[in-house]
Amino acid sequence: MHPHQFNLIALHDRPAPSTLPHGDNPAQISAYYREHIETADSYQPTVENAALIFLSTRRKITGWIQLGNGTLDTLLVHPREIFRAVLLADAAAFVMVHNHPSGDPSPSEADIKITRELIAAAKFLKIELLDHLIFGHPQEGKGYVSLRELGYFYTT
Repeated sequence: MHPHQFNLIALHDRPAPSTLPHGDNPAQISAYYREHIETADSYQPTVENAALIFLSTRRKITGWIQLGNGTLDTLLVHPREIFRAVLLADAAAFVMVHNHPSGDPSPSEADIKITRELIAAAKFLKIELLDHLIFGHPQEGKGYVSLRELGYFYTT
């Protein structure tokens, strides 16, 4: 499927509503990430890559966008750019995903900090951040960690 231009952002994989895949849990998001994002031409496995996966109110995946590529161990993303993309995509919810080229998907302090900032902003905008997945080498366990499963999604 060819990417479509969507108001200054390239939104990938806008399938017909009847064929939308589910994104209810980390395993489904991981399968989607491995099939669509890791295989994209813009994906660079030797550096950090960040993307957003957009979901409908029924938790069907409506598309994704790559936020950018970083360096071996750093990627600069700002909530402003993230929510701009989420709003332009008309997403009811979203999942933040990125990789760790080292292969170790353990979250860094920066990963935890941006997740908490996104949770607060999403709550204010009444858009749900479902999860933040960090991908490492798939040969080691699941090959990813879910910050929600690790307990970083708390309510205040």
